[in-house]
Amino acid sequence: MCLCIPSSVIELYPDETAALVETMGVQRKVSTHLIAEPIELGDHLLVHVGFAISKINAKEAQESLEMYKLILADMERQELEGLV
Repeated sequence: MCLCIPSSVIELYPDETAALVETMGVQRKVSTHLIAEPIELGDHLLVHVGFAISKINAKEAQESLEMYKLILADMERQELEGLV
């Protein structure tokens, strides 16, 4: 199963076709080669293995992040209960 992480653009590197993105406090430089439309600061991108694969709106990004938080909380609970 592949997961794409919604991330916010906090810096652009147009000469490298890259952007610095942030997700839940973690910053990472990603390639934007696969995005045809212009990217601006504050845009939300879906990121998979270091590549931005699409732009999404703020609502979609927030909904995805809320789902990830629920998944992470459940994984932590299972680990504490010795289920994994």
